[in-house]
Amino acid sequence: MTEHDDREVDENIDLEQHRPEQAEPEETAREDRPEAEDEPELVRLQKVLAAAGIASRRHAEAMIAGGRVEVNGALVTEQGLRVDPQRDTIRVDGMRIPPPRRHAYLVVNKPRGVVSTMEDPEGRPTLGDIQFDKTSWQQLRLFHVGRLDTDTEGLIILTNDGEFAHRMAHPKYKVPKTYLAEVEGLLDNKTLRRLEKGLRLDDGPVKPDKVKLVMRSETRSLVEITLHEGRNRIVRRMMDSVAHPVRKLSRTAIGPVRLGQLPIGEARELTRDEMGVLLDLVKM
Repeated sequence: MTEHDDREVDENIDLEQHRPEQAEPEETAREDRPEAEDEPELVRLQKVLAAAGIASRRHAEAMIAGGRVEVNGALVTEQGLRVDPQRDTIRVDGMRIPPPRRHAYLVVNKPRGVVSTMEDPEGRPTLGDIQFDKTSWQQLRLFHVGRLDTDTEGLIILTNDGEFAHRMAHPKYKVPKTYLAEVEGLLDNKTLRRLEKGLRLDDGPVKPDKVKLVMRSETRSLVEITLHEGRNRIVRRMMDSVAHPVRKLSRTAIGPVRLGQLPIGEARELTRDEMGVLLDLVKM
């Protein structure tokens, strides 16, 4: 199998959407509530905010009255507005509030030596072999968003949301990804400027969004590189082109999602704020 470093789109995975069937609307208790049958999915805005963990219903009403809530780009100040939490775009103080989750979205700290597939015919360790603390995650039909090279560790997202995975991996949306590379030798300022200005590789030019020196010595240096491209082994090839081969590589962030202190081989769910920013990035 050909290994990939940071490829995000050349992936023969099933990206079908796994959407549950719409529930039948509940029968109305009174004949004077026909709107419940016409719009069974509409929910009062303050209830949606409370269910999302933003605030209690009473506090949510105060936030609405204070002009802190938007629905589909329009400021809402009157109480009682009914919204579709699955379709309407809701923001509080400018922050996107994601809809109630129908799918799983996991952040995984992939160990070095694990292949970025869910199964491997050669019997190598895969993402599908990782044992999660929550047994409910083990029972889900998850797949990975993009890839990491087998020798690269760090952040990778698993989900069962096909549309989200497709958009996250598509170069059109330019989702930034940050890597921490340990490279050979002393990375001088001239070389850092070369990296910042961009390089021409054998498959075309590449210009990082950001290059930050973390540490350097006579024998090794640490550099943080942020890119929105996902070409094959791009970070390793960039460093090879400036004569500082990568010794160790880790992806530390995807957009607003940071690896932080998540132990190697473990997983956590995307937070509400992370999910909101990602949905905006991929125009969902």
